[in-house]
Amino acid sequence: MHFTATADTDIGISKSTNQDSILIRQSGYDGGEVLLAVVCDGMGGLAKGELASATVIRAFDKWFDNDLPYELVNVDMNVIGGKWELMLKSLNIDIGEYGDSCHISLGTTFTGILFIKDRYLIAHVGDTRVYYIGDKMNQLTSDHTFVAREIRRGNMTPEQAKHDRRRNLLLQCVGASASIAPQILEGKTAKGVYLICSDGFRHEITEEEMLASLALDTLNGKKAMHEKACYLIDKVKERKEKDNISVVLIKAE
Repeated sequence: MHFTATADTDIGISKSTNQDSILIRQSGYDGGEVLLAVVCDGMGGLAKGELASATVIRAFDKWFDNDLPYELVNVDMNVIGGKWELMLKSLNIDIGEYGDSCHISLGTTFTGILFIKDRYLIAHVGDTRVYYIGDKMNQLTSDHTFVAREIRRGNMTPEQAKHDRRRNLLLQCVGASASIAPQILEGKTAKGVYLICSDGFRHEITEEEMLASLALDTLNGKKAMHEKACYLIDKVKERKEKDNISVVLIKAE
């Protein structure tokens, strides 16, 4: 598989800082490609959310340089997924202890995807999402939120969840939870578009609008990908989204 990736982030219309952090790393491997993409949404209502998101991003950037080369000797996505889970649990403890020592509360979501040739691995904590866009939109991750849990239990409809005052209430995040249980997913990479976005990107636009703008045949190169992402970000801001807005687009072909 060949991957083309772009990332865009915007402070939005009301925040004084952008607490989102993004990472994209890419290299060649055995006649194919390796790509790592991560979006972390620092918790807007908590102090120093930008510090929490940047701390996690730096850890995975360092992992790409120092640890990934050893994993590529004998690739096993299950093993990498287990190590990512341990990394996130360790970061949760470290960030939590830092917050306790400073008498502040800080945390971040984490959603990362690793492509190695024709396989992908996803690790996920919080409500940042990964979508696969082919003929339709397919949400790969499950939100760790109160409303998502209530929908799964049959206590709330998706339409009710959109307007519920608790829609941003997270059940777990890195740094502000006593413990976390990351969602780990593995699969075969398909031709199409993989989208990672913070909740600020998706609250004010529909999946139909995302599909219309981000279909594979409309994304001809990085310039077009960037333009489409910026178009959607501007639309979100026009609709008065107050959160930071971040999106990563990965075209697989």
